[in-house]
Amino acid sequence: MSKLVTIYGGSGFVGRYVARRLAKEGWRIRVAVRHPNQALFVKPYGAVGQVEPVFCNIRDDESVRAVMAGADAVVNCVGTFDARGRNNFQSVHVEGAGRIARIAAESGVKTLVHLSALGADPNSESAYGRSKAEGEAAILASFPDAMILRPSVVFGPEDQFFNRFASMARFGPILPLVGAQTRFQPVYVDDVARAAVEGVNGRATGIYELGGPDVGTLRHFIEEMLQIIRRRRLIVNLPFWMANIMATTLDVGSILTGGLFRNRILTRDQLRMLRHDNVVSEGARGLADLGIDPTPTEAILPDYLWRFRPSGQYDAIKASARNLRRERKA
Repeated sequence: MSKLVTIYGGSGFVGRYVARRLAKEGWRIRVAVRHPNQALFVKPYGAVGQVEPVFCNIRDDESVRAVMAGADAVVNCVGTFDARGRNNFQSVHVEGAGRIARIAAESGVKTLVHLSALGADPNSESAYGRSKAEGEAAILASFPDAMILRPSVVFGPEDQFFNRFASMARFGPILPLVGAQTRFQPVYVDDVARAAVEGVNGRATGIYELGGPDVGTLRHFIEEMLQIIRRRRLIVNLPFWMANIMATTLDVGSILTGGLFRNRILTRDQLRMLRHDNVVSEGARGLADLGIDPTPTEAILPDYLWRFRPSGQYDAIKASARNLRRERKA
C-alpha cells in the first residue's frame, strides 16, 4: 500500500503544489483544511480517492490527531497574516505548529516538513517574523529532525504578490510603492514544493532558506512586471513615515469595526517587515543543496500575468496586426 501524508493547509498557495507533486509520486494524501468543500479542486491531482480534503482545526488537539492517524509524513503549510482574531499569529504560527509537531512525534510520524518564512527571527521588529521564529522553535522542540523551509516571496499563478501589483497597475498612471529599495529574492512556488518533497521522502532535514536566482529591489521586480503586462506607470516610492500614517489608519479602522473591515492593504506589521531585505543569508543551505535549479521570474511571470495586459489574451494578436499594417504601408 502507498504511503500516506497529511498536508495541513494543503489547499493553500504552496500546499496545493506540494500535494500535486506527492500525488504524482504515488502518495495517498489527506488535505487538512478548515473548509473541505472549498478544497475539492485538489481531488483530480491523483487517481480516484488518492487525494482527499478533510476537515481540521489546528487549534484543537483531537482534530489535528484525527487527520494524522496512520500518516507516514506530515507537511505544515498553514500560515496567516492576521495579527488579531482567533486565527492570529500566536495561535497559528506558534501554537498550531507546535501542536502538529508534538502530535506527529507522539504518533510515530517518520518525517515532518514545516513551511516558515525568510523573515523568521526571534528579535524581529515584526510580530509576524517573531511568531515564525517561535513556531520553528516549537517544531524542533518536539521533532528535532524536521525539515524547515524559509522561502522569500513566493511567486506563481495564484500568488498575492505580482498578481496584486499587476491588478493595481490597471488603475491610473501612478503606481505607489512602499519600500521600493528593499531587496527581495522571489522563489517559484513549484521549487518550494520540490524542496518539501525532499523532506517528506526523508532525503533532507534541517533549515533551508529558499530564494530564486534573481535578487533585486521591489522597484526592479515591479518594473519587470510592468514590462510583461505592457503598461507604462510612474512608480512612486512612498516614504515610510507617510506609509505608517496610512497603515495606522487602516489598522485602527479594522479595530473600530470589530474586524468587519479587515486590513488587507497595508498593516503596521507589514511595514516593519518592508524595512528589511528579504534575501537568503550568506552561507545558508538552499535549493542548490537539494539539487534544485531555481526558476527565474522571467520564465514564469508571462504565463499568468498576461491577463493584466490592456487587451488580455488578445494583446499579442493586436500587436501582431499593428505590425502587419505598418509593413504593408511601408
